Amino acid sequence: MFAAAAVALLVTMAMALVRALLGPSIYDRILAVNAFGTKTLLLIAVLGFLAERPDFLDIALVYALINFIGTVAVTKYSEYSHLGHPVGDDARGEL
Repeated sequence: MFAAAAVALLVTMAMALVRALLGPSIYDRILAVNAFGTKTLLLIAVLGFLAERPDFLDIALVYALINFIGTVAVTKYSEYSHLGHPVGDDARGEL
């Protein structure tokens, strides 16, 4: 049963990768990469269960933290270039 879950996770990871490559906007791509990271986290947990290695859960938790921080950083960078200064004419207060 867990092997079927691992195969289903691989299929959904492939679909998220396709969305990341073909997404119409940057936010769709960021969301797809975040979903891919979440599916990777779940795959690590399932494979750790199948291999009877509970220490894989620690690796999965670290990967989840890295995925979250990376997603926040990329989203902020896409909104504000150089991670702090707004992009565009309205950045100077002009409309």
